[in-house]
Amino acid sequence: MTRGLARYIAKRLGFAALMLVGVSLILFTLMRLAPGGPEAVLIGGEFSQEVAAQIRHRLGLDRPLLVQYGTWALAAARGDLGRSFKTGDPVATLILDRLGPTLQLTGAALVLALVVAVPLGVLAAVRRDTLWDTLASAVSLFGVSFPSFWLGIMLILLFSEALHLLPPSGVSEYGHEADLAARLRHAVLPTLTLGLIQMAAFMRFTRSSLLEVLRQDYVRTARAKGVPGGRVIWRHALRNGLIPVVTVVGLSLPTLVGGAVLTETVFAWPGIGRLAVGAVFERDYPVIMGVNLLVATIVIAANLLTDLAYCLIDPRISYA
Repeated sequence: MTRGLARYIAKRLGFAALMLVGVSLILFTLMRLAPGGPEAVLIGGEFSQEVAAQIRHRLGLDRPLLVQYGTWALAAARGDLGRSFKTGDPVATLILDRLGPTLQLTGAALVLALVVAVPLGVLAAVRRDTLWDTLASAVSLFGVSFPSFWLGIMLILLFSEALHLLPPSGVSEYGHEADLAARLRHAVLPTLTLGLIQMAAFMRFTRSSLLEVLRQDYVRTARAKGVPGGRVIWRHALRNGLIPVVTVVGLSLPTLVGGAVLTETVFAWPGIGRLAVGAVFERDYPVIMGVNLLVATIVIAANLLTDLAYCLIDPRISYA
């Protein structure tokens, strides 16, 4: 690692810490200013103002906003994200229990999207204005035109209700243990739902980026020297053509996580997205803040890794 790159990483890490503080402060403030509160959910019926005041005092919600945020931020810096208002369980434990299923779902969707999208994008660029290009563009347009929750419902209706090929929700059959085979079968539809949306975007960027590279002088020179077409594509054009795609993959992480929230809700997938949706409805502030802090950290880390990946792909880029 060069000194310039080390300084760049240190600068980005400092900026990331400031970003996390800013994002957490904004979310904390908006959450406290939102109408309603956890006391109505905790009591679950009619209650007097005195009872509500006692609950808010017990939860520390009657203290000044900055004091509440400062207390939460100092504890979070030590790794303590508090306890759930509803269950009393540590938030970190709740998140860790749900992190595995979410990583499985988003990771499988990302791999599926890249494995399908990059070859399709290359094929569409190389076979421009042919039937292959038209079919690939149609698939891409289909993928970006429909929201994930609608696509998920359509897949359930087709493969579960009409064809009875795949289970519609959960990670295992009711009353049975979630073994590997059951998890794989239950993961097919949510992975397809999440992956198809990302695949469409990746394929469009791969096609447009490769078309731009194929117009460059060095590609025309290689062809004029008699270099075979396949070698021109795979050894000269594709590497430069994938640089913008790497950026898109990194920046797509927030979209992937956001799509996972809806997808997990549609398919009753026991991940962080479903945990966050339940916490929002139950006004479970510590859980909401814990999930948001985790998502913000992942997004900032992904952006940093995207920038660093440029060094490996394009040696012309220097951080000195």
